[in-house]
Amino acid sequence: MHLISFTEGNLTRIGRLEGTRIIDLSKANPKLPTSLVDLLNGGEDALQAAASSRSAPHFDLADVKLESPVPQPGKILAVGLNYRAHAVESGMPIPEHPVIFTKQNTSITGPYDPVHKPAETKMLDYEGELAFVIGKKCRRVPADKAPEVIAGYTINNDVSVRDWQLRGTPPQFTMGKSWDTHCPLGPALVVDEGLDPHRLQLRTLVNGEVRQDTNTNDLIFNCYEILAYLSTAFTLLPGDVVVTGTPAGVGMAMKPPSALSPGDKVRVELDQLGYIENEIIDEPADTTLF
Repeated sequence: MHLISFTEGNLTRIGRLEGTRIIDLSKANPKLPTSLVDLLNGGEDALQAAASSRSAPHFDLADVKLESPVPQPGKILAVGLNYRAHAVESGMPIPEHPVIFTKQNTSITGPYDPVHKPAETKMLDYEGELAFVIGKKCRRVPADKAPEVIAGYTINNDVSVRDWQLRGTPPQFTMGKSWDTHCPLGPALVVDEGLDPHRLQLRTLVNGEVRQDTNTNDLIFNCYEILAYLSTAFTLLPGDVVVTGTPAGVGMAMKPPSALSPGDKVRVELDQLGYIENEIIDEPADTTLF
């Protein structure tokens, strides 16, 4: 089941994606909530109702605006240096424990929305990643029980403002990773597809050029180990997003380094999950709010 959040007629709600057609769950089953977080809070019964709701498709994908599956998660938790080859290209030792940082939830944007290049950076970078979404309130979950609390999987680009991330010691991950629009997510939350999250091919392309091409079996800490580690410290809630790290091939590590510029298009593909694609644009003047 591919669950999406979409906007049509100035209303945002959830749907089930069937190829390029959308079943509007609020029409197929008016008892269901209109947000993905509320659906996850409804537990297994709500997910089963979403999966079993029968209806002719209501919209074509081309006729709606696809949003992030979780438009404003409570938490975005991220893992750094979580592919062996990426740690090597970064000149860093293989971590003994997951390297955790947060992205602010205002960084979320849709899977096909533009990504802003702020005037303050000369080194805007991409990081194609596998992400998962928490489906149940949980804490201290053993790794072997993690699949029971993961709602599903999706795709992320952990866009990074490197010159802000790397200024000072230690690195400033929050400031380098949390700019508005710097967390494209989607296109769908893939639930109950029988996929193995640790055997998916991940590719990132910039203007059609393949920059990253790695399998998730190269993760240092897999999804279940990450969840167990995070939930040791704090409670995870339905709709929280965990982005699991990027493989080798980031622009910063190229020789010479290659920054993203306005007009560039970044596409991140993951087998069985689809793709996201975002054009880089100069940050618009109307984003200033005071």
